[in-house]
Amino acid sequence: MTAAVFIGCSFIAFGPALALCVCTIAAEPLRLLFLIAGGFFWLVSLLLSSLVWFIAVQIGGSNNASVKKNLLIFGVMVSVLLQEVFRFAYYKLLKKANKGLMTISQEETLPISVRQLSYVSGLGFGIMSGVFSLVNILTDSLGPGTVGIYGDSPQYFLSSAFMTLAIVLLHIFWGIVFFDACEKKKWWALALVILSHLLVSGVTFQNPQYEGSLVPSYIIMMLMATWAFFTAGGSLRNLKLCLMCRDKDFLLANQRPR
Repeated sequence: MTAAVFIGCSFIAFGPALALCVCTIAAEPLRLLFLIAGGFFWLVSLLLSSLVWFIAVQIGGSNNASVKKNLLIFGVMVSVLLQEVFRFAYYKLLKKANKGLMTISQEETLPISVRQLSYVSGLGFGIMSGVFSLVNILTDSLGPGTVGIYGDSPQYFLSSAFMTLAIVLLHIFWGIVFFDACEKKKWWALALVILSHLLVSGVTFQNPQYEGSLVPSYIIMMLMATWAFFTAGGSLRNLKLCLMCRDKDFLLANQRPR
């Protein structure tokens, strides 16, 4: 049973990301390189968040429950803000890298477009975030022990997997909207991305009332997915063609770089 929970939760959380990697990134070495670099930038933001958290705990160390909760809220906010700062730093780095690739490339167009970069970097951020969010939980799912034996929710592993899935996909959508906002200097869009990230992270404090965190997170995910779809150049017409398997013009396969 424990193995079934481990495998099932792993595929719930990372199945879509794995499919996206295989279908859109694995065959392109340049995209794979940018994917790994995106994960590295997220790791650096995590390292700095951990450092800030360690200092904050040392300064405000107390056994008071309210102090601990406030420190946890502070840590989450700092972590989200640092992730978005490093997303912006990664965007600036990719812009410079693209100019360098254009210089040495014999083609007249960029080897990879900004929209492709936003998708790949967002997927890198999401995968790394998901791995660090769920790896310890998946390890615990292998046993020994029984979740809920003392009255806790027996849906802990399943809820954590679905929350991780939402975070992974949200990082993709945030990346697409974020990069487009940087390109077009839409600062209000940047602010909305950051606020939505803070909101999704904040609703996790509703746990173990999982419906209080999963439902708002998936609503935000659907809204961000719609926004990212139209930002990436999607339309109702090509969505219809795609669902009817008549669209021969895939976003990442044949997108004209800009």
